[in-house]
Amino acid sequence: MTMQKLFVATKNTHKAEEFRRILLPLGVDVVSESDLDFELPDVEETGTTFEENSMLKAIAGMKATGLPTVADDSGLCVDALGGRPGVYSARFAGEPSSDMANNDLLLSKLKDVPLHQRTARFVCCISCVFPEGHVLTAKGECEGVIGFEPKGENGFGYDCLFVSELGCFGELSASEKDSVSHRSKALKIFLGEFKKYVNREKKC
Repeated sequence: MTMQKLFVATKNTHKAEEFRRILLPLGVDVVSESDLDFELPDVEETGTTFEENSMLKAIAGMKATGLPTVADDSGLCVDALGGRPGVYSARFAGEPSSDMANNDLLLSKLKDVPLHQRTARFVCCISCVFPEGHVLTAKGECEGVIGFEPKGENGFGYDCLFVSELGCFGELSASEKDSVSHRSKALKIFLGEFKKYVNREKKC
């Protein structure tokens, strides 16, 4: 089996670039929607878990392109909010989704919460679906706390509020974020599983 292309099913250009950067060691052509001559249909994220939603997106991308497709569903789980926003992270403040509105709502809900109770984690679940039906999955998490005000100009989503062991995601360089992020951890696990699958197929 010779793997030529791997499609990343996301409409988020920041996330597509992050995938492309971390998946570079695969030695395959990582394709995103911007490389296609058609627009992907929206996928209704009806799952109640990150795992279910990542699978829905991967299956839809594979059917639309005919390529092995990898997709993720990720979000922020805040302990003081009972794990919310969770799978609703992108649309926490409602539609149309807005990073600024989501961050403002999160800060307002944590207005009177002290630092030691602002613990949270970013979660990323990855699914990869192959045209012949094989599926690979991986999961990564990054622990941290929610800051009291936005910081930094880097990243996207809740990065400006999430403080990891290395500091606020919004202030980290791409390489620094990749060394600790939930998506990087999940993708590294995925890389290992993907390489095993490809090597196994080559022997068949």
